[in-house]
Amino acid sequence: MADTAFPRVVVLKGGWSAERAVSLVSGAAVAKALAEAGYRVAEVDVVHDLPALLAALTPAPDVVFNALHGRGGEDGVVQGVLEMLGIPYTHSGVAASAVAMSKVLTKRALAAAGIRSPDFRVVPAAEAAAAHVLEPPYVVKPVAEGSSVGVRVVGPMDNAPPLDPAGWAFGAEVLVEAYIPGRELTVGVMGDRALTVTEIHHSHGFFDYDAKYVQGHATHLLPAPVPPAVFRAAMDQALQAHRLLGCAGISRSDFRYDDSKPGLEGLFFLELNTQPGFTPISLVPEQAEHVGISFRDLCIWLVETAQCHG
Repeated sequence: MADTAFPRVVVLKGGWSAERAVSLVSGAAVAKALAEAGYRVAEVDVVHDLPALLAALTPAPDVVFNALHGRGGEDGVVQGVLEMLGIPYTHSGVAASAVAMSKVLTKRALAAAGIRSPDFRVVPAAEAAAAHVLEPPYVVKPVAEGSSVGVRVVGPMDNAPPLDPAGWAFGAEVLVEAYIPGRELTVGVMGDRALTVTEIHHSHGFFDYDAKYVQGHATHLLPAPVPPAVFRAAMDQALQAHRLLGCAGISRSDFRYDDSKPGLEGLFFLELNTQPGFTPISLVPEQAEHVGISFRDLCIWLVETAQCHG
């Protein structure tokens, strides 16, 4: 039986974002681990229905494990509800969640601290569809989505931007970002500790949704075989980003590393995820396992450090 001040846990999963399917897998894995550890666990499949959520949280649990991903669950919305109810919850609070969900706000906040990201512009979707906003190659991204949802790479030989405004379902504006060639790196942060650096090899043009969540589409190399100075800088920047944005629990920062450039010139911060996946092939649980923290212990730690942030 778990020795904890929070014996009754509600795991929120699902949600209404484009990452719903991933969240259902994450939530189920977390609930299983916590139940095996002795917690009394209930799973709630969250839909876009506030009265239903309030009913599911009545009577109030001792703690909520927020396994939601994307809009509504990772952007401060659900966090605000839990703050109003006074229920401790895992991961980051309202402000950090809202800022980190916006790639643009994150870039601007971290640039002030000297953390470089690729050059970018934010433009209306119609403008991105009409002509090249940046010199190819570049990347078109939603301003506030996760798991590479809606991301498209425009190659140097592409004649027109691959964006149809009629089919763009991710907001009126798009983020157009310079493409950085090279290697994909990611760093998980747990509390006040950067875990390790993983390099991701995948068979796709970039680390897209399938490469992240479909078994066999990506290979994780950890620790990443990069120069020690690059390894340390990625670890330091991930921890610094976690602190600067006011994150809690765990986060994951993603980088591109152009190894054709000397020293740290090729290292670029991309984005920070305040609620990384907890699927069987997710990166942060794998990094935790690498440094001796089991999936179950990671879930327990998140429950035991849950809090209200208001």
